[in-house]
Amino acid sequence: MIRINLLPHREEKRKQKKAAFYALMALGALIGAGVVLVVGGYNARAIAIQEQRNQAIKDAIVVLDKKIAEIATLKQEIEALKARQQAVEDLQGDRNQPVYLLDELVKQTPPGVYLKSFKQDGQRVVMQGFAQSQERVSELLRNVSSVSPWLEKPDLVEVKATGLGQGKTAKKVVEFNLIVSIKRPRDKEQLEDGKPGKPGDHKPAATMASAGNVPAKP
Repeated sequence: MIRINLLPHREEKRKQKKAAFYALMALGALIGAGVVLVVGGYNARAIAIQEQRNQAIKDAIVVLDKKIAEIATLKQEIEALKARQQAVEDLQGDRNQPVYLLDELVKQTPPGVYLKSFKQDGQRVVMQGFAQSQERVSELLRNVSSVSPWLEKPDLVEVKATGLGQGKTAKKVVEFNLIVSIKRPRDKEQLEDGKPGKPGDHKPAATMASAGNVPAKP
């Protein structure tokens, strides 16, 4: 009877399987490392691209901020130029205000009213005078507030009864103190809203050019 010893053959098979297992493990480790390197490289490249985009956006924001600051500065300069231009236009327009004022005082002062003094301070005009009655003062206020194209916002500061003259010629009159506002040409044009007529169309009365007081109309 023949006997065969299989132990060496089994041992050899076991060694081969162990070697194949180690080889597969090494191959898996290499493949895993390769995948990690590929994925890491892809992520690093994507991150670098995104950082470049973010930096480009930041640079664009800086440029836009500079442009916005320049625009804001230009707007301020434009507003300052407009303000200076308006000031020059107002100064040129205000040259004729005394003419318009005298003309309007002649036109709007009703009979029975005597203006003894008036003083212009900017756009305000302080007037003092006498009237035959309070109704005459009220008529003057209505003329200034509703009729006059140059005068507005009358403010009656004081009105009181007083005597004018002495002895038998003394008369009882009403003394008043009035403040009105005079419009600038541009304000008048805005209110007219395109209606015909220019500020220069008003002609001052010849008697007012040299008189210091405004007499009542006959």
